[in-house]
Amino acid sequence: MSLPLIFLTVLCVAGISLGQLLFKKAAMALPAQAHLTDWIFNGWLLVALALYGLTTVLWVWILRSAPLHLAYPFMGLAFVFVPAIGWSFLGEPLHWQTLVGGVLILVGVTLAAQVAP
Repeated sequence: MSLPLIFLTVLCVAGISLGQLLFKKAAMALPAQAHLTDWIFNGWLLVALALYGLTTVLWVWILRSAPLHLAYPFMGLAFVFVPAIGWSFLGEPLHWQTLVGGVLILVGVTLAAQVAP
């Protein structure tokens, strides 16, 4: 994969990860007895869905340009990005097991993204 394509792929994963944060914010904004209007007018949810839509279009474009076996491992980065974003912006706990797992995922993504000569 070319460097610009790798950048766009990581950007796509970052967008999906940010979407997860927005989904969490949407869930937190809903009242205990949510009605349909609470869902429809939930700004966090609307932004999350729009971001997911955009990243889905970007993902389809990425798949036009890269083999799935090279692009898809990058989706594993979401397992690193989401806990980090949750910790940074929502105060979610970040345990050592998550950090070690994230390092292992990064190693796996690096190995899977390598092209055999």
